[in-house]
Amino acid sequence: MAADSFIDTYAARTPTSRALFERASRIIPGGAGSSARTVKFGWSPYPPFMAQGTGSHVRDVDGNDYIDYLLGLGPMILGHRHPVVTQAVSDAIAEYGTCFGLPYELEIEAAEKVVAAVPGIEKVRFTNSGSEAVGSAIRLSRAHTGRRMIVRFEGHYHGWQDTVYWSNHVDPALAGPAESPRPVASGPGVPLELSDTLIVLTWNDPDSFVRLMTERGHEIAAVITEPAVFNTGCILPEPGYLELLRSETTKHGSLLIFDEVITGFRFSRGCAQEFFGVTPDLTTLAKGLGGGFPVAALGGSHEAMSMISEGRYSHSGTYNANVIQCAAVSATMDVLAEPGLYDRQRAIGDRLAEGLRTLAADAGIPARVDGLGTVFQLWFSDQPIKNWRDAERYADEAMFTRFWEEMITRGVLFHPLQFENLFVSLVHTDDDIDRTLVAAAEAFDVISG
Repeated sequence: MAADSFIDTYAARTPTSRALFERASRIIPGGAGSSARTVKFGWSPYPPFMAQGTGSHVRDVDGNDYIDYLLGLGPMILGHRHPVVTQAVSDAIAEYGTCFGLPYELEIEAAEKVVAAVPGIEKVRFTNSGSEAVGSAIRLSRAHTGRRMIVRFEGHYHGWQDTVYWSNHVDPALAGPAESPRPVASGPGVPLELSDTLIVLTWNDPDSFVRLMTERGHEIAAVITEPAVFNTGCILPEPGYLELLRSETTKHGSLLIFDEVITGFRFSRGCAQEFFGVTPDLTTLAKGLGGGFPVAALGGSHEAMSMISEGRYSHSGTYNANVIQCAAVSATMDVLAEPGLYDRQRAIGDRLAEGLRTLAADAGIPARVDGLGTVFQLWFSDQPIKNWRDAERYADEAMFTRFWEEMITRGVLFHPLQFENLFVSLVHTDDDIDRTLVAAAEAFDVISG
């Protein structure tokens, strides 16, 4: 539908959301509590305001029901208000309270389950957000190695802290050649002096990585990467690439950090590192870790975590390992242990991905679907997407926006930006997929006209 037609249709469906957005905008910057929920990030003319979520569905304040593939931008891996996790948190608050500033047994129980599940984690600390966990991992890697340089990759997002808020969706004209990009701050207010502590590379480019480590490996404290890129759509590692990162960092005495804030528990209970068979030194977790409750974690090998264990590195936080977090983690890890859960949901997600791929082809629309069942992206592109430069060059953002407009007015919710993802929870059903594909068939028919 044309832009004006969409706005009219959307406004007719969501008058209460519009009124709430106008009210919120008077006192909340941008009208929402995170920039990712605002008009600037694609929620135009305004975001739908939610009233309730249950399982794989959400309902807005105007009574519209949506099949939810946004999933809170990732945390709702078990859908909304999972009864086991919700009850566990409620029971823990009734039994313990909420926050002590001291340790308690449930904290040990939650930590033991994470350590048992994730290959690269022998010790773990709980914290409050992915950005906090990544910031701690970066500082700890510098303390552990005595080195200052961090290697990161274009198109990856590792949170909003100054040390890593660089080269996300960067303008190639500012970043320079793909073989040797310049660090570019991802927003104003970041001290440009920090560029001297970063080396930015193109992901899925083994030659540039080997060349860098050969020349400067002795300077590198850590290499941080998403094991699959979920902050530029969904881009999987090329065969052997993660193994190369592991072998080169080991050779040169650098730490390998897997930022599993989004990938964690998506592909398997042991996270992406188990799925791909590559074990990092440090791992950051959040989103899926708490089954919808706010929690994050920093974990790693005994050696990588030794400075924290010995008290030589302070990792502190008033709300670290609070009762709500630990109850949610413990219960979530139990639910994720259900035999066959991931195989079943990957199959459901793969059916959705293949259905979208087929529908786009039938409509004569160049499109690709990349991902692994429980997370994927529909790229409106006739070229493969292997890194940020490919995404920026080949993805048709305008076509994606038109598709999103058609889908949200048909009761299917996902992020309006081409560079985000569609998340399939572990509670989506075959009926959800059937209804989504019916909506998609109608949407493709409209946008191909």
